[in-house]
Amino acid sequence: MRNIPIGQYLVEQNMISNEQLERVLFAQRESQGSKRFGEVIVEMGYMSEIKFAQALAGKLKVPYVDLATFKIDDEAVSKIPESLAKKHTVIAIDIVGKRLTVATDDPINFNILEDIKVITGMDTIPVLATRSSINKAIGDKYTMANIDSVNESLSAFGTENLNDEESKERVESAPIVKLATTIVENAFRAEATDIHIEPFKTFTRIRIRVNGDLIELMSVSSAVQSALATRIKLISGMNIAEKRIPQDGRFSQVVDGTELDVRVSSLPTVNGEKIVIRILSTGQIALRKITDLGMSEYNYKMFESMLKCPHGVMLVTGPTGSGKTTTLYAALGEIAKPNVNVVTVEDPVEKNIEGINQCQVNSKAGMTFSAALRSILRQDPDIVMIGEMRDSETADIAIRAAITGHLVLSTLHTNDAASTIVRLIDMGVAPYMVATSLIGVVAQRLVKVLCPKCRRPRMSNEEENNLMHISAPVQIFDAVGCPECNNTGYKGRTAIHEIIHCTSGISTLIAESAGKEQLEEAAKRNGTRLLRDNVSELVQQGRTTIDELVRVTYSV
Repeated sequence: MRNIPIGQYLVEQNMISNEQLERVLFAQRESQGSKRFGEVIVEMGYMSEIKFAQALAGKLKVPYVDLATFKIDDEAVSKIPESLAKKHTVIAIDIVGKRLTVATDDPINFNILEDIKVITGMDTIPVLATRSSINKAIGDKYTMANIDSVNESLSAFGTENLNDEESKERVESAPIVKLATTIVENAFRAEATDIHIEPFKTFTRIRIRVNGDLIELMSVSSAVQSALATRIKLISGMNIAEKRIPQDGRFSQVVDGTELDVRVSSLPTVNGEKIVIRILSTGQIALRKITDLGMSEYNYKMFESMLKCPHGVMLVTGPTGSGKTTTLYAALGEIAKPNVNVVTVEDPVEKNIEGINQCQVNSKAGMTFSAALRSILRQDPDIVMIGEMRDSETADIAIRAAITGHLVLSTLHTNDAASTIVRLIDMGVAPYMVATSLIGVVAQRLVKVLCPKCRRPRMSNEEENNLMHISAPVQIFDAVGCPECNNTGYKGRTAIHEIIHCTSGISTLIAESAGKEQLEEAAKRNGTRLLRDNVSELVQQGRTTIDELVRVTYSV
């Protein structure tokens, strides 16, 4: 085959268009050599990582291997040191005599293969795999070796209590440092939001929260738990000598070129300290646009019209972990222009946004939401974002700020859009002030999306039709589980929304202190689609399941 660039090959194979190729090449030039062609084309959404890897394998005449389903030989893995595997993003997957099969995302980089040949003394056969699957395999395979090393290094000490100096010295040893680092890396690659390290009498369980559910990552011996907790407390800036009271801390870690902001919380339990780690994506991860929030076309138009209002209050509501902050950041990204002054007050600041003034709440120093908000209003803002309306004082100041010509964005914890309006009045804000300042309310939830590879079709029954508010049976899908989705049946999440736009009719009802049911009826007449209507559409489209519909919208 002619030796043509991969981009030209993709065009000839009708995988991308000439216009898309030009855009990718331009974006690659903009990155000034920091990104490869494959990374850019996947980032821009023109091809999936797997499709690009398969196309590249076809062009280079190198076998493509799906590491998610391939049985990796542990003996082969041990031939390449972990440091080299991580440095070059490679992993040995099979061994036959003196021949070592090595998975790489860059099979024509002969320097890497030569390095491996020198270290192992074996002939290397390259196969092509995706970078993310290689990183996941490195995390999975080398983690077990790290746990064995930790157990060996701790066996000399037994499980007796050491003094603080010995404890500190012990946890600085390489195996426990590697284990702590690897746990965060594996969690990030699995797209987890939280890590739970839970001590029990005979073992310690480590679970990660993926798509809202906790799944087990690994179990380690109880001897490891104390050293692991001390290591995490040490890097988080906590007091390692204090084990009787809860503590909070934070640290940062770079994983696959992305800097993570990691928040840590420790809680004393009967078997030791339970550690929960929250992984926050930093500003290096691109902000979502409002078109990427998973809104239906109808809801998107309503949301966009609300953002055009020059002043007033817009609230996003939902339970913890329902994506409220992501929606607020996307809204800010849409309305924060160079000619406006945008100030936020958050707890914590989750993403650093260029061109926006962000304040961190610090209750110990007296920097509460209400105190920060009073100061912000003297800073000549055009747009103010409040992380959360936690008390009546904050709500009152925010409403007054909106009446005096500012655009205020904030969140509240309520079950739906109509009850948010009632909650504001319950918090002590006068109904007439809510009526004149409120632009609208967006209630949202996150629902799990079915894995397209293993979902199973069937017809809905009468009970399910009632839940979806339809009369005739339709084709719906059940979750099954396959290697592609880690046997969960789901892959990723999307948001569902319920938007009430406060038009003149609804504002009149608010001023009259109308109840939740009256507001909901008026909103429906105005065209509001409830959360259940949204998720019912997704079930009928085959994107989620009836189980998810019940989980996110069921009420007594």
